[in-house]
Amino acid sequence: MALPVREQAKYWGIATAVFLLALWYLGDVMLPFIVGGAIAYGLDPLADRLERMGASRVVATTVISLVAILVFILMAVLIIPMIVSQAAGLFESAPDLFARLRDFLSERFPDLGDANSTLRQSLSSIGATIQERGGAFAQSVFSSALGVINAVVFIVVVPVVAFYMLLDWDNLIAKIDTLLPRDHAPQVRRIAGEIDKTLASFVRGQLTVCSILGVFYAVGLMLVGLQFGLVVGFIAGLISFIPYVGAVIGGVLAVGLALFQFWGEPAMIGAVAAVFVAGQFLEGNVLTPKLVGESVGLHPVWLMFSLSVFGTLFGFVGMLVAVPVAASLGVVARFGTEQYRSSLLYKGLDRDEEPEGDS
Repeated sequence: MALPVREQAKYWGIATAVFLLALWYLGDVMLPFIVGGAIAYGLDPLADRLERMGASRVVATTVISLVAILVFILMAVLIIPMIVSQAAGLFESAPDLFARLRDFLSERFPDLGDANSTLRQSLSSIGATIQERGGAFAQSVFSSALGVINAVVFIVVVPVVAFYMLLDWDNLIAKIDTLLPRDHAPQVRRIAGEIDKTLASFVRGQLTVCSILGVFYAVGLMLVGLQFGLVVGFIAGLISFIPYVGAVIGGVLAVGLALFQFWGEPAMIGAVAAVFVAGQFLEGNVLTPKLVGESVGLHPVWLMFSLSVFGTLFGFVGMLVAVPVAASLGVVARFGTEQYRSSLLYKGLDRDEEPEGDS
């Protein structure tokens, strides 16, 4: 006999509370395992495909791990130093950029030439503030990141956890399935399948879209000749998981830099803007429909809210689990809505037993 709904709610509530308390107190300890599990989850479809091609699970996992390590090394040697260098250069050039903006505004609006004007003083201080705070901000971010995810975690623990979880992923899922409540196993499998579909469509697909857009923007801006094009493209691609936000922020930043660098050359400024127009066309008509699809059901506002709440409460590890939790809650909410619509609470009088005289 199945447990009453009230008893089930109590046990699921206890499980949720334990999970949240574990995040609160053991977030730093759980971090490498969460990261390793996320990597294994993302690479599992590729391992399954290699298995279907005839490779054993051990061989598939080993090949994927070696390729991932090679890619990471190449990025660490070739790409990351360039991004750091351009970001530092952007911070250093901020005072000059704002000085040129001040001079431009003074030419067009002579009244702003007053040295005591609020706008002039603001423009003079903004650039110096960015230069002064930019390095400190980058250093604090770097230091805090090292405090949470130290070199040992990245170099040793995360790859090892990811390797073994990827190797045993199918067995792990099968063992979890044996622990499901027998009365509710079909419904739990259905909900878990929808959560997996949502995560696969959004996380794997959106990460691929962001990576492709980041490369597209960076290469396009560098080919046009825009200074700091690599870091601007990287920023635009990184935040492209929120529709239009990456293109708008990256486009405004890129066009603003182009106005200073290519002033008097409207064709070059137009070329910079065209890179982002082309990127938006590529994202909206090719990448998102093909890689993400339209049945994800994870609204951008809900995603931003989840990231904000979990990031505030649980720090960096909270941001890592925010997307899976948001997807899970979305699927559970849709399931609950389904159940409500099929219940007497929603339908009221049974339509098959309408009183006589009604037609």
